[in-house]
Amino acid sequence: MTSVRTLVVATALVLLGVTGCQAEVSGQPEPEGDGFVVKDGSRLRFRPVLAELPPGPATGSATNRQSTDPAEQQAAAAALDCSPGQDPLDGRDDPALPLVSCDRVQGAKYVLGPAFLTGAEVSRARAHVDPQQGGSIIDLTFTAAGGRAWADWTTGNVGKQVAVVLRSRVLTAPMIQSAIIGGQAQISGKYTLPEARQLARDIAGG
Repeated sequence: MTSVRTLVVATALVLLGVTGCQAEVSGQPEPEGDGFVVKDGSRLRFRPVLAELPPGPATGSATNRQSTDPAEQQAAAAALDCSPGQDPLDGRDDPALPLVSCDRVQGAKYVLGPAFLTGAEVSRARAHVDPQQGGSIIDLTFTAAGGRAWADWTTGNVGKQVAVVLRSRVLTAPMIQSAIIGGQAQISGKYTLPEARQLARDIAGG
């Protein structure tokens, strides 16, 4: 089973672990080259993780990936092909319904709840080197409405995972360790600056 990433609070910032991801949509870069203003976040969604399944071969055809029936969700997860490549749904999933998806880099499969936040509530994403830890991090800035929704959700879901989903595929699924307020988030993990920059670009362009 893939390792679980974490979110923690540090002076009103959120610390998330991330996986690598492939470019699909690019945001508009800011002057320093590593910052991206979110122009259209409609294809980026934040969904609660209801279940995480280990990587495994597809057992059939995942025909209904948005069922509300737990048995159908499990069947769809087992049948889903998580090999690298474009997700067949390609952002056409209904945000008001559950979604069976996967991390196409790590291969983990997820049953996700309805979206509670979209990329439209994220105003910018910026990748840079952490001067204290030496790794690369991404700063996220939420809109006023997005910050309130994020604070409300994290307050009620400490100890649970949240999936950041771009065009129906999971970019990362970290765990909430405490309530997150203040409208600012920080994504951190074991990845290079180019990988962090790519994730910031995906978030901004999602």
